[in-house]
Amino acid sequence: MGGQTILDRLRTAFQGLFDEVLLVTRDPLEYLSWDSKVVTDILPTRSSLTGIHSALFHISTPHAFITACDTPFLKTGLIRVLLDELEPKWDVIMPVTEQGSQPLCAIYSKRCIEPIENQLKNGDPKILNFFPKMRVKEIPEERLRRADTDLISFFNINTPEDLATAEQMF
Repeated sequence: MGGQTILDRLRTAFQGLFDEVLLVTRDPLEYLSWDSKVVTDILPTRSSLTGIHSALFHISTPHAFITACDTPFLKTGLIRVLLDELEPKWDVIMPVTEQGSQPLCAIYSKRCIEPIENQLKNGDPKILNFFPKMRVKEIPEERLRRADTDLISFFNINTPEDLATAEQMF
């Protein structure tokens, strides 16, 4: 898109916000040229929750901003809205829109590692299922729209049609 990969676009959105950026992938050899830390999943379950677990395990900070690698329009301002709510008491800081919770664009505490691990070991890969055990601060859509009027940060690419739409949007 515009000569940049989605990962390049995400790194641009992260500039000035984070000292540490890491990529969780099942195929680390594909990212040898990436100048950030690349880690693999620790647990064998294939799910987004497994990726969140691995990221939290490998970070050196008490909290991590987690996003999917298929969101080409993530806005720095939206990330800042979440970071502004960061307090040690919260386990998760999560955007909530009319479409529901946005767990793949949220801040997680390292305290989430054990509950996530237990849930995955019990065969449940659904992200939202461990939230009742955690202290979650929900950020309402009206606050999110101040930083991202159209909530384009949550647009993700799952199909060839989504990719075509993203290219038109770009």
